[in-house]
Amino acid sequence: MTDATYLETPQGRRLAYHKTDGAGDGRPGVVFLGGFKSDMGGTKAIFLEEWCRARGLSFLRFDYSGHGESSEPFTDGCIGDWAEDAEVAITELTSGPQILVGSSMGGWISLLMTKRLHDRVAGLVTIAAAPDFTEDSMWAGFTQAQRLALDMVQHVELPSEYGEPYVITKRLIEDGRDHLVLRDPVPLPFPVRFLHGTADADVELSVALRLMEKSVGEDIHLKLVKGADHRFSTPECLDLIGTGIEEVLARL
Repeated sequence: MTDATYLETPQGRRLAYHKTDGAGDGRPGVVFLGGFKSDMGGTKAIFLEEWCRARGLSFLRFDYSGHGESSEPFTDGCIGDWAEDAEVAITELTSGPQILVGSSMGGWISLLMTKRLHDRVAGLVTIAAAPDFTEDSMWAGFTQAQRLALDMVQHVELPSEYGEPYVITKRLIEDGRDHLVLRDPVPLPFPVRFLHGTADADVELSVALRLMEKSVGEDIHLKLVKGADHRFSTPECLDLIGTGIEEVLARL
């Protein structure tokens, strides 16, 4: 595998990325936006890179600051920082319209990008999207002791099935409140495909239904996959991600 290339952001962060050029036939490119504490070397990102290369589509995958090969400690970051990273990566590293593919937290980031870069977004595919999770999942689920610890020592630790505990900072929670998207209608005036597994133990099905309810647009579909978990990385699930992109392309 080739080494990552790096992009310096206006905020002084150094983002690692891999970019695949397309056939130059005018079709939109694809940008993958990963999840919380994940990286661009995951199964879905690599699958999409190969999928796009086989079809002559440009593709971008990158690590937010504090993730993967990018600079900064993870615990220094927050939704606002990672949204800034995504905005500069899309602006500086792609040209023309793009189809955003957002996984978990990347679904939230992609929704923020539809507001900030609406002229550049041709379509949207989300996978187990987790908009507003810092408030509606983390903060809402904290005990009184955890909330007190967050105030006193500025962080709490949450267990994770993916390895070491998640260190959740007070800044992450407070900054998340400045970027909530499900409190108002979400305009999505382009083809949209939401994918969600019924066995997702990290993002409840109610989140997908609420996102569907809040979304405003003429071509928005929610596909529920019985038995699929949060990773959504089985061969069958990966094929469904590709199908989602194909459906968006066909509608453009």
